[in-house]
Amino acid sequence: MEEINRFFNKKNDVSTNAEIDRSQVGNYLEAIKAFSRLTYQSLYVIDYQTRAFDYVSENPLFLCGKSSEEVKALGYAFYFQNVKPDDVELLIKINEAGFEFYENIPVDERKLYSISYDFYLINGKKNKVLVNHKLTPIFLTEGGKIWKALCIVSLSNNTSSGNIVISKERSDEFWKYDVVAKRWEKEEKIKLSQREYEILSLYASGLTINEIGEKLFISADTVKFHRKKLFDKIGVNNIAEALSYAKTNKLL
Repeated sequence: MEEINRFFNKKNDVSTNAEIDRSQVGNYLEAIKAFSRLTYQSLYVIDYQTRAFDYVSENPLFLCGKSSEEVKALGYAFYFQNVKPDDVELLIKINEAGFEFYENIPVDERKLYSISYDFYLINGKKNKVLVNHKLTPIFLTEGGKIWKALCIVSLSNNTSSGNIVISKERSDEFWKYDVVAKRWEKEEKIKLSQREYEILSLYASGLTINEIGEKLFISADTVKFHRKKLFDKIGVNNIAEALSYAKTNKLL
């Protein structure tokens, strides 16, 4: 239990007598379950008051060989069983930094923010799988603490753990966390040209260079030209990294 408590931060301590408008909940899990049936991503819901999982979807990526009910019953103990030890420590640091960031956001804006980062899961076959994890608040206490949060897990296109980013809905700004310097650094979202957006979108749809050229009525060499400009603009080396960047920074 002591290990699990390391995941929770005093800045988001939701005590048993916290003021919570429970009428906001309704039957919200039915909407989460419906969403899980429509996406390839894994979903789960954290309750920061009970320090447990309210729901875990059936998607096998996050389950690591367990059933959704087994993962739900384990709660945060799941991380100590199925996350690389170095990355467990990273997750604890991310929690601390993330809640410090949220502490400085006006309460009425906190639901507009989400955090994204990568870490290694150890799956049911004992193999390391790099996943991307996103978290956003669903319900807040009257004092603005995160009561329940939705988490979405998918395969990462990056090559290492970390890549910690906080973004705000409908904002051109985002914040990257420097783990070594222990600080958030604000950046402006990169704006894609119409052609760069089209090419990246078609790559995301699984089309090849030649197929993209045919679709846009341009040559394969022109596709490569715009792809190279895109790589230079966002600082990546290949299309997998470009798609990961676009997903994390909501460019598509």
